[in-house]
Amino acid sequence: MDEFFKYDERLGIHLPMLNKDWDEFTKQTQQNILLYWEKIRGTIPDRIAEIEQEINKKQTELGNEQDFSRSCTLNSEISELASIINDLWIWYRMNQTVTKKHL
Repeated sequence: MDEFFKYDERLGIHLPMLNKDWDEFTKQTQQNILLYWEKIRGTIPDRIAEIEQEINKKQTELGNEQDFSRSCTLNSEISELASIINDLWIWYRMNQTVTKKHL
């Protein structure tokens, strides 16, 4: 499946990277891709929970931080983590309908 998925460092999951139109794949390949994606998709809520824990730690640290520069850095890190969560939810929801259509 490495030819159809690429690891995304930022999101921490493999994402589909198809090099041709869906209908150009054989039915068997389509099924294999969808099954593999469903396994990945199933890990997204756990990945989000991990990131939420990171956010909580940084928010606690931010609440105790006296240095303005460090506070700004923590805010930026929290914002980036929240953005990652948002992107993960988009992938989770978007491909739910695609998968149901093709299974």
